[in-house]
Amino acid sequence: MEEGAPFLRLDVWLWHARLARSKADCGALIAAGGFRLNRQPVTKAHARLRVGDVLTFVWQGEVRVWRVLALGERRGPAEEARGLYEEIPIAE
Repeated sequence: MEEGAPFLRLDVWLWHARLARSKADCGALIAAGGFRLNRQPVTKAHARLRVGDVLTFVWQGEVRVWRVLALGERRGPAEEARGLYEEIPIAE
């Protein structure tokens, strides 16, 4: 990715994507481990997330792989949040 490309903190983006109720909860999920950003383990809430990045994590007992489509400017309704990413199916 370009160094000057726009980015958003991972915890803020997860909050925009409605993964948890608060930014603090998103930060705690990241700190607990289990998140990968472009295949690299990440435990820092301030990790830089850019459009095109791939996020891998376990959610509700299932491995999820999301490609970031947009950064988002706010925590909007669920329909808006679903537009921030696309789920990449995992081959079984």
